[in-house]
Amino acid sequence: MTVNTVFLRLEGPLQAWGDTSKFVIRRSMEAPTKSGVIGLICCAMGLSREAARKRLPKFNALAMAARIDRPGTRWWDYHTVGAGIGMTTAGGGTKTGAQGTLITRREYLADASFLVALQGDAELIGKVHKALVSPKWPLFLGRKSCPPSLPILAKPREGETWTNPMECVDLLSALKAVPWRPRLNDKERPAGGRCGCLVEWGASEGEPEAPESAEVWYDVPFSFDPPVHHARFVLRDTCAPDIVQEPLQRRTPSPPRPQAGYHTSMWKNEIRPERLRRDQGLCVFCKQPATTVQHVTYRRAGGDETQEDLRSLCRLCHDAVTMIEYGLGMGLDRINPEDLSWRDEIIRTRDEIVKFRSEETRRRALRRAPEDVRREVLEESEA
Repeated sequence: MTVNTVFLRLEGPLQAWGDTSKFVIRRSMEAPTKSGVIGLICCAMGLSREAARKRLPKFNALAMAARIDRPGTRWWDYHTVGAGIGMTTAGGGTKTGAQGTLITRREYLADASFLVALQGDAELIGKVHKALVSPKWPLFLGRKSCPPSLPILAKPREGETWTNPMECVDLLSALKAVPWRPRLNDKERPAGGRCGCLVEWGASEGEPEAPESAEVWYDVPFSFDPPVHHARFVLRDTCAPDIVQEPLQRRTPSPPRPQAGYHTSMWKNEIRPERLRRDQGLCVFCKQPATTVQHVTYRRAGGDETQEDLRSLCRLCHDAVTMIEYGLGMGLDRINPEDLSWRDEIIRTRDEIVKFRSEETRRRALRRAPEDVRREVLEESEA
């Protein structure tokens, strides 16, 4: 069997695939460009920009398609160029001074994932595969600030029937052959079970001219230094790959929370009384008489805690702090009521609790009151 297709998995925290990226505004395309992918392959082969120029015609002959498994989020970065080093002028000199720093805006795709298929000559596909197995230079997703989070060479998982490289009839069937997997949970799905695809169009006997729906992408590299690009036609399509239930990753579970041991004799007779004594029997927040002792960290809870892990609180402040902690989903480390950064939030939550309890007490009293009294109170409140 002659293989003609190799698959690349392009996934990372940030990606940047420039097409019309010029001057101070450096935008990113919505999917990997052919120039970016070929540049990545040249890095894997250890080819400099000058050395790559002679081999670009062969690389450009490879047809390319990209499946958008996760489109990501567009994100802008504030960037400066120059910073006292100086900028090259049109005459070849160096411009320095107060005007030497150039402020630019650079766009990235955050948290995106793409499956790229390259199809063409079997010998060249084999060389690309070999280079990606053991790249000579570091590989990046468009810019050097964008390292991949997965190996670039896509690999089938246990139980999957596709191979890399493999033989495929066309690019769309190649993208469909690789299953789609959720990243973290089985609720994540592509819309309608179909993934968006960008497929390179090529002329054939049955279709000598590009359809009207074809888009023009100027991303076929003629030279990397200086950067010169030619155009190609790209068609938007969809494919329905097999959906695999098992996620690619699993969240690391939180460490089990130690038992606080509030019912032990050590807590009742030693730990709690000692903390209350240190705090003079007062709430560390509002200075009212303390009724409880609160953990500010559970890392040593269960008998090994130190007195610095505890704080004395009144019932109202205890309830306010606990509401904030549960609302934020805090883990082992909790709120220290003596920390000034929590002051306003604790006061606001205390006020909410007092208001709720006052209204609840009023409602309970009305339930026990005679009907004529309830009616009179309600009429006064409406007025």
